[in-house]
Amino acid sequence: MTRRTEAWLVNGALATAAIVAVFPLAWMISVSLMAPGEASTSPPPLLPAAPTLASYRELFTRGHVARNLVNSLGVATAATLLSLAFNVSAGYAFAKLRFAGRDLLWKLLLGVMLIPAQVAMIPLFLMLKQLGLVNSYAGVVIPSIGNVFGIFLVRQYALALPDELLEAARLDGAGEPRIFWSVVLPVLRPVLVTLAIFAFLGAWNDFLWPLIVLTDDSRQTLPVALAALAREHAGDSELMMAGAVVTILPVLAVFLALQRYYLRGLLSGSVKG
Repeated sequence: MTRRTEAWLVNGALATAAIVAVFPLAWMISVSLMAPGEASTSPPPLLPAAPTLASYRELFTRGHVARNLVNSLGVATAATLLSLAFNVSAGYAFAKLRFAGRDLLWKLLLGVMLIPAQVAMIPLFLMLKQLGLVNSYAGVVIPSIGNVFGIFLVRQYALALPDELLEAARLDGAGEPRIFWSVVLPVLRPVLVTLAIFAFLGAWNDFLWPLIVLTDDSRQTLPVALAALAREHAGDSELMMAGAVVTILPVLAVFLALQRYYLRGLLSGSVKG
């Protein structure tokens, strides 16, 4: 088999896999542009006969999705910024700073990664109830600030920082906050983007915790609001697909814009020990 044939086979397999992966998303967008009831015909059409934005108009007028979209953007942005501030600081501290009990605490944190998040939901909810944070955005955001995987990812990346670089900065009279801000953060940029994407996607797509904490309909995030809308319009495929498009496209755009840094951060963090 020649190299040309091998290249054609490899590229053909990759193209087929790409089509299989993209087809559900493309058909979802196509259905969202169909007239009401058009997707329920048999066999369902692949393309709308007459593209229309009627489902989107109904979604934003009757479903009040604009309000839920703003709620999700606010929660996801706050969770991302706070998660970055906490996890990056903690990851750098575990990698480069010396303090009592560091190794023992790190092992305990690694053990926490083995515990399913659902196990902690009831005690976490009771704690937030005692603090008066139920039915508040703070109650949704605070549990997502500390993420053991995020700390692990930053630590693995920060281990590659030369100790000589940090010592040189200390000899020049720079304090630890200045070293962290001016020396460490620029080097950690790829893993920062990776962590930001993880945090934003996790907060944006989270369904169960906002459903538990937020009892007021006006404060619901987009996934919770769309689930409630699906119960009311179970047979309206076009409306549901329009809601899915509104949910997916913002995070898809963020990922595509930052995918270069995302992949660099993942690969770098995976080979450093």
